[in-house]
Amino acid sequence: MAKRKIIEIDESKCNGCGACVPNCPEGAFKVIDGKVRLISDLFCDGLGACVGHCPEGALSVVEREAVPYDEAKVMVNIVKAGKNTILEHLNHLKSHGEKKFLGTALDYLKKNNVKVDFDVKEKPAAKIGGGCPGSEMRDLRGEEENEACEGKFGEVNSAGNSQLRQWPVQITLVPPSAPYFEGADLLIAADCVPFAYAKFHDDLLNGKIVLVGCPKLDDTGFYAEKFTEIFKENNIKSVTVARMEVPCCGGIVMAAKKALAESGKKIGFSEVVIGIKGNRL
Repeated sequence: MAKRKIIEIDESKCNGCGACVPNCPEGAFKVIDGKVRLISDLFCDGLGACVGHCPEGALSVVEREAVPYDEAKVMVNIVKAGKNTILEHLNHLKSHGEKKFLGTALDYLKKNNVKVDFDVKEKPAAKIGGGCPGSEMRDLRGEEENEACEGKFGEVNSAGNSQLRQWPVQITLVPPSAPYFEGADLLIAADCVPFAYAKFHDDLLNGKIVLVGCPKLDDTGFYAEKFTEIFKENNIKSVTVARMEVPCCGGIVMAAKKALAESGKKIGFSEVVIGIKGNRL
């Protein structure tokens, strides 16, 4: 078995409510003996669409040795569940940029004469439906004005407008093939930084694509692998890592540097350190 991303269930937090079960079209979950169980590695794609549906925070994406995900086997269950589930699953794969799995799913439907109204052509990610709202990919760069922001992306403003240009922002959830990475100035931020640094949006986030994570609580080895994928698959213009001054926050810097080395690419790199009192050191 090889290592891959897969869902992990924290049984100490799981109360067996089953809210995640219908939000996993692949059918990887079942409630057994009062707890949600991952019934087979074969059925879990590891993309994390279910994570946001757990009210207890018992679900997370980890990397471990697991039986390879089998899209063809998953489609057997998907088709049995009906048209709406089929479309949900196809949109789920499409929104995460899983072209190989999507192709396998569409081939299965064609071979078994199952007809659904699904447009395989690429569309702006913000208009893609399906999956957990917390992990649905959205490219906000073209939305220069919206209900919450009257300023343009890439312009420093004094009105307190958001400079966020994409969604999701969590390192675990973001797909490496997301279109907003191409030609991007990338900001990798420890998740305490935006809380500590009042000028985060205008000074650090402005004009950049952002990835957020906690190097103390998360697996920095996974971070390094994810960053490496992003660097290899895209032409990143620059990388800025923003961390807190506390020693445990240095892991996110090491993960980024390791990924740059393993990617074999020469990308401009800078580090910003924020003090616990909110000052830029």
